[in-house]
Amino acid sequence: MSGEIYFSSNYRDLCERSGTGAGFQFEFSCSRCHDTWRSPFEAYAGERAASWLRKGTDLAWNLMGNTGRGVTSAADGLAGAGWGQARDHAFERAISNAQGHFNRCARCTDYVCGRCWNAAQGLCLHCAPDTAAEAMAAQQRGLNDMAAQRSYAAGQQAGQSYDPTRPRQLVCPQCRTETHGAAYCSGCGYHLAQSTQCASCSAVLPDGAAFCPGCGTRR
Repeated sequence: MSGEIYFSSNYRDLCERSGTGAGFQFEFSCSRCHDTWRSPFEAYAGERAASWLRKGTDLAWNLMGNTGRGVTSAADGLAGAGWGQARDHAFERAISNAQGHFNRCARCTDYVCGRCWNAAQGLCLHCAPDTAAEAMAAQQRGLNDMAAQRSYAAGQQAGQSYDPTRPRQLVCPQCRTETHGAAYCSGCGYHLAQSTQCASCSAVLPDGAAFCPGCGTRR
């Protein structure tokens, strides 16, 4: 390598080391909106040369025998030996190309695309948001907050007529239907949330009893 390579972690290595598609390509992403940009694909010349050598070896395989295996191994070694340096140089070129698509924020040090860059301030839109957009967003938040406050007040007013002391059963004990606090079950018609004490003598009323077993008062 000719020098050190500097870049943040918001990139993917798409390089292929072997095969007909061997080459170098990198995908960079915006730290704010996560849109991506890919560097132009660069074919790996070392692998292409090794591939042609392998093809020639395969054609002469029957004549060369084990010698052909040695040639193939040498081709693989030649292609592998130059891979690391070739990839680093390709990465340097990709980063240089990416500089035209991304900007580094001086405040948060993130790399962002042109759509997420506040050119007037020299900062990303996360650190220096667009004033007009922020004003409209604040206006909408104010509208939502006021609507929520008025709705809460309307609910409080409606709640004045709600009797929180009235017994309620949310599930019918007979058929297990959800009742939503109704007086009778919509599934079987069972009278829900019946008092467990007789209104006349305060004796305990068994479940399902129509009359008090103590004084005979109808439930």
